[in-house]
Amino acid sequence: MSAAVQLESRPRLARVRAEPHAVQARVLRELLRRAQGTEWGRRYGFAEGPTAAEFARRVPVSTYEQLYPALERVLRGAPDVLWPGRPQWFAQSSGTTNARSKFVPVTPESLRQGHYRAGRDMLALSTFLYPKHRLLAGRTLSLGGTHAPNPFRPQEPASRVGDVSALIMQQLPAWAESLRTPPLALALLGEWQDKVERIAQHALRQDVRVLAGVPTWMLLLLRRVVELAGANDITQVWPHLGLFLHGAVAFGPYRELFRQLIPGPQMQYLEIYNATEGYFALQDQPGSEDLLLLLDHGIYYEFLPAAQWDAPDPRPVPLHEVVLGQPYALVISTNAGLWRYVVGDTVRFTSLGPYRLRITGRTKHFLNAFGEEVVIENAEAAVAAASLATGCRVHDFTAAPVYFAAGPGGQVQRGGHEWAVELAPGAPAPDAARFVAVLDATLRRVNSDYDAKRHHDLALAPPLLRVLPPGTFARWLASQGKLGGQHKVPRLLNSRAVLEQVLAVAAGAPA
Repeated sequence: MSAAVQLESRPRLARVRAEPHAVQARVLRELLRRAQGTEWGRRYGFAEGPTAAEFARRVPVSTYEQLYPALERVLRGAPDVLWPGRPQWFAQSSGTTNARSKFVPVTPESLRQGHYRAGRDMLALSTFLYPKHRLLAGRTLSLGGTHAPNPFRPQEPASRVGDVSALIMQQLPAWAESLRTPPLALALLGEWQDKVERIAQHALRQDVRVLAGVPTWMLLLLRRVVELAGANDITQVWPHLGLFLHGAVAFGPYRELFRQLIPGPQMQYLEIYNATEGYFALQDQPGSEDLLLLLDHGIYYEFLPAAQWDAPDPRPVPLHEVVLGQPYALVISTNAGLWRYVVGDTVRFTSLGPYRLRITGRTKHFLNAFGEEVVIENAEAAVAAASLATGCRVHDFTAAPVYFAAGPGGQVQRGGHEWAVELAPGAPAPDAARFVAVLDATLRRVNSDYDAKRHHDLALAPPLLRVLPPGTFARWLASQGKLGGQHKVPRLLNSRAVLEQVLAVAAGAPA
């Protein structure tokens, strides 16, 4: 990266910190100006230059399901629907309630002004924070997904769908590609077992100084590199390794495992908030978990208070009205044509000057400890299928992650999901192996991200099943003072707190 790029990135982040409201107002004006000739722009009068308040009154808040009729037309090639032109690239992700995957347009503008600009900012910030590491003198090892032909346009081979990381890598600017490893042909392989093996063999010969990716997959890759090298830890392979840019899942459960693999004080960790829909925030302060909200990267932000999450006519607030410590759902309008779109992520602000936040979860119960994005609809479908296949009747259930752990001899025990199932009174006990097999197969069928993590048992182990005595969940609710009324057992949580309490109740111990 040139000195000019570094100098350009740092002042822009300074403007984001110092002039957040002016920066966001400028972003909204530009979005409306660019999209005024689209179907969406004509419908809502973008050419009239509405203020932020007028924009909020005119344009409805939309979930993916609500926006899907317009998105499907874009997928099939209709021009000028949500954003000018015909987007050729679509990021594919799980989490939608009405399909196995969701497809989000990735426009040239969203790449240049969003993902690439933010990536450049992150690298500039890293070299500023850790100058002695000389991070850019070596390679950045990035581990991402793959892409494939767009099934909605089989006649157009140039139109592609895939993981957002793959789309980003496919079109990287030359300066960024020159810093990255492995070669694109390896990076975009679709078969994960072969991919990890071949990347590990290639990376042995590289001067890797920066890691970038999801902790789940990076941990597997680093373990394989250590094995191939016959080393005790990764510093014997890459002595200049100094930084891991991580995102997608909470890093806390992985921290100790990475410390064992990469011992020594030189290793630094910075979090990025780079989602399918855009690059939202980055960690700009070492030692703090707070993320700086990126306000001039082609995205206009609004925030939906918790009381509005299930409202029939939700009313997000603009940036200048957010309150410290309160939970909000993220609502975005982007240069990819997502207008007042509910991402599904929840955040809370830890600072208003500048605007820094932490990711707190999802608006719905979910499991995403390893990037699998299992939502409640997936879980209910899987439990129903397993119940039907085994002839049992499930009264209630909850599930939580089983995190990676260091096992005997330094081996890593894979993570997975633990399911606690209570049967209806008098119901026969299920064939546990059959129940787990159908549960797992159904989740793989309805959720592409879960399927990828379960491929060859590479990242996720098969589910664990606990069949609970009748009345367990009622006793747990009573112990929490939540028995009766509208209180219910959380079905999916990224924390093990509820599951551990329920298992304690089942064992006769106080919750």
